[in-house]
Amino acid sequence: MRKRPLLVLSTVAAATLLLAGCSGSASPEPTDTSSPAPESSCLADLKSGAGSDAVVVDGTGADAKVTVPAGTELTEPERSVIVEGDGEDVMPGDLVSLRYQLIDAVTNEVLSTSERGPDGVLSALLSTQNSQQMVDPTQAPVFTVAAECIPIGSSVVVTLPSTQEGSNPSILYVETIEELPTVASGEDVDPTEGMPAVELDDAGAPTITIPEGDAPAETKVAALKEGDGAVVASGDLVTVQYRGVKWSDGSEFDSSWSRDAAPAQFQTTGVVTGFKMALEGQKVGSQVVVVMPPKDGYGEGEINETDLVGETLVFVVDILATTPLEQPQQ
Repeated sequence: MRKRPLLVLSTVAAATLLLAGCSGSASPEPTDTSSPAPESSCLADLKSGAGSDAVVVDGTGADAKVTVPAGTELTEPERSVIVEGDGEDVMPGDLVSLRYQLIDAVTNEVLSTSERGPDGVLSALLSTQNSQQMVDPTQAPVFTVAAECIPIGSSVVVTLPSTQEGSNPSILYVETIEELPTVASGEDVDPTEGMPAVELDDAGAPTITIPEGDAPAETKVAALKEGDGAVVASGDLVTVQYRGVKWSDGSEFDSSWSRDAAPAQFQTTGVVTGFKMALEGQKVGSQVVVVMPPKDGYGEGEINETDLVGETLVFVVDILATTPLEQPQQ
């Protein structure tokens, strides 16, 4: 999976633009978010301060009203816990469902919310990136900064100081709801004749066996597990586990399972056609196998050892979550 855009869960510095519904610039190369963080460590571990402590939250869920008192100074990124939940601590690398609001800290206007997701809920894959820059909390992905190292069921406010001259600071209010599975949770479906055979190990990672005979001339998609979650629509931000192999020799060329089993996130419109066909119309919780000829993969041409041109490709994909990126019309 080489062709996919920059993850929408970008840095705090870009949060105001991204959470307002902009998906950011696409990147032709995958963004690696799978470097493991040190065990039981937070990436930013923001502390509370006068700014975040001053924010007032009335109510919960979609009815929560977030107010910043006039004159509140927001000069540093800070996090205050409004309600501490009773679940397990959320850690980098977890996939969680959450509600959020992004608030203009000067006007108290709601700039963006999770209402674009089913039932007003989004699914967030908390980044595991770690680097020397993590001493600066503005470099940590925004939902990770908000949710990390506090229990599921908590609600928090994070102050986001202005990053551009003339723009207002903002407040991110987040409620974590539950930790989501990182493998397909749907019901098993009988195998489809002629499709590659798939076996799962104890962790859920697939082994793919190519059948005898010629590769199909058209893209074929078959369900291995049938989920009952939201339906993936065109342009959605999806969270998946996947493994890709070549039909020609069965060798793996790309896999989230080979990167510490960390799920991947990307838009359905940012991947090759055959992968897009495998995702759209499927329900969250499903696992599918797709066989795509070169025309729906990386194009026709002479097969060689350095790229995927001319190759028929096979993917097994666990569909873990999907989120529309556009805000609903008011």
